[in-house]
Order: sequence, then C-alpha cells, then structure tokens
Amino acid sequence: MDKEYYRDLAHVRLKNAEDLLKDARELLERDSYKSANNRAYYAIEKSVKALLAMKQTEVTTHNGGLKQFNYLYIYKGDGTFTTEDYQKIVKAEQIRNFSDYDDFYIANKEEARQQIENAEYIVRKVSAYMEKLKQED
Repeated sequence: MDKEYYRDLAHVRLKNAEDLLKDARELLERDSYKSANNRAYYAIEKSVKALLAMKQTEVTTHNGGLKQFNYLYIYKGDGTFTTEDYQKIVKAEQIRNFSDYDDFYIANKEEARQQIENAEYIVRKVSAYMEKLKQED
C-alpha cells in the first residue's frame, strides 16, 4: 500500500471520529452517560489511528495504538502532541472501560461532558495537524 492509500485512510478515520463525537453529544443530551463515554473514547481512538495512518502504521489493539502514538508523536514528535494529550487519551480509555465493563460503575453528566470536551480537543488537534501536513505536501 502506498502513501496515497494511508492518507485517504487517515481522512476516513478522522471523519469517523467526527461522526462518533456527534453521537457522543446526542447521547449526553439523552442522559445516556455510559454510552456517551464510549463514543467519546472511540472518537479519540479513531483520531489516534488517523495519525498512525499518516505514518503508515497499523495496530490491532487499543494499547498498541496508545504505545505507537506515544512513541511516534510524543517521544519522537515535533512537539505538537504532548504528554498531557497522552494522559487525556489514557483517562478516556479508563473511563470507557469502566463504562463498558464495570456493572457497578455509575457514570454522571459532568464526567461525560468532560469526556466529550477532551475528545473534541483531541479530534480538533489531530485535524489541524493533518491539515498542516497537507499544506506542507
């Protein structure tokens, strides 16, 4: 697969992230907090996978995606993405895991709202970064 394929894949993944964010907002409005947490996390996960596609990198697990993001965009990156960004992603994954798998976990509106805000921040940052790379080509 060539560079063009991965660029297209990155844009498809980013569009999917935007759609997931829309879903998260709608779920929050319907007081479906656990589901909103899930969709917000997956918006972040799709954004991270869009970035990885820009480096022609594929992963098969959430943990693998986080590790590659940390390595390629924070450790070896240009400073655009920070350890604070990484921590937001890690926290989103933790809350998504609680929301999806802990039967006794009680999600609340403020937490879901914060999850969505963090997802919006990451998606916007990824989008701006990808746009910058496009202009540099």
